[in-house]
Amino acid sequence: MKRISILGSTGSIGTQTLDVIAMHPDAFEVEGLAAGSNTALLLEQIQRFKPRRVSVSSKELAEEIRTSLPEGVELFSGNEGLVEIAAGGDADTLVTAVMGSVGLQSTLAAIDAGRHIGLANKETLVTAGHLVTERASRKGVQLLPIDSEHSAIFQCLNGENREDIANITLTASGGSFRDYSRDQLKEVTVEDALRHPNWSMGSKITIDSATMVNKGLEVIEAHWLFGLPYEQIQVILHPESIIHSYVEFRDSSIMAQLGNPDMRVPIQYALTYPDRWASPAKRLSLAQVGQLTFREMDYVRFPALKLAIECGKAGGTNTTAFNAANEIAVARFLRHEIPFLRIEEIIEEVLQHHETVAFPDLEQIEYCDRVTRELASKL
Repeated sequence: MKRISILGSTGSIGTQTLDVIAMHPDAFEVEGLAAGSNTALLLEQIQRFKPRRVSVSSKELAEEIRTSLPEGVELFSGNEGLVEIAAGGDADTLVTAVMGSVGLQSTLAAIDAGRHIGLANKETLVTAGHLVTERASRKGVQLLPIDSEHSAIFQCLNGENREDIANITLTASGGSFRDYSRDQLKEVTVEDALRHPNWSMGSKITIDSATMVNKGLEVIEAHWLFGLPYEQIQVILHPESIIHSYVEFRDSSIMAQLGNPDMRVPIQYALTYPDRWASPAKRLSLAQVGQLTFREMDYVRFPALKLAIECGKAGGTNTTAFNAANEIAVARFLRHEIPFLRIEEIIEEVLQHHETVAFPDLEQIEYCDRVTRELASKL
């Protein structure tokens, strides 16, 4: 029986992780759940999966649900609650499915506690990849990717010599506006942006997909997960999202991982690695798909992707600033405060003011994150 804790249990990845757990009740046990403000769904999850420990985003929400909890359930709140769920209790694996850099401290705490990490929170590596990977290596903790692209690369590299890699390629659907011109993007709405053609995801990551920021974050994450220089990480447009990513080796052979778009597959693989179990995902029929299409990435059309890669190459706190500026800009767009194209502009303007710290410690990363958010909120 493997014990699982989940940060972000009421979000898209969190609920799908619980779907996987529910399919294998004799193999998994829920140790802890951390949610934000969706207490109604959290209470349903508590009744069904009976975790020993739960957390919500604030003390006020904790008091609201306290009397509704089954006897014996420990209740926490805030950032301290995330750390308690991540590092406390008896979990074997922590699934980090919270959005944004808020997952950093709790992930580091889980690593220190010896938890293996099912990583769906790419901002953790984007913000502090050098700290996370070094600590995981020192503690002997596995970082098991849940993003479909990184899971694909991870699977393709199983049993392979890393020195034989020529390059890896992350595929990108192109998001809600992949066929729009820059002029057409001037008039798009929040509702338009949230209609992703292939995947069912949370609002923030769906907007990131439309700006291609998400793919930029994934390139940075891949750099840290697989220890590859940015020159060996490529991106290609693949509208069907059937090939989730692929690896080219130095003998010119290419290995790819394919499947219908269903996040439960990479989630389950992260929980069962190195084993593969039966999945409810729809089987892929290439005959029914008919054809797969690809386009070279247009970095003029998607400038945020280019900017993310440049920040990754520059290193230091540049990726922290990029991520923080984007989180604020996306939140402002979702509140209808700024137009869609202003997201990219705010990120660029913030970076123009940024003073890089080359090898930041955790305190410097947190300071950079805080002042960047303040600036991005005012622009």
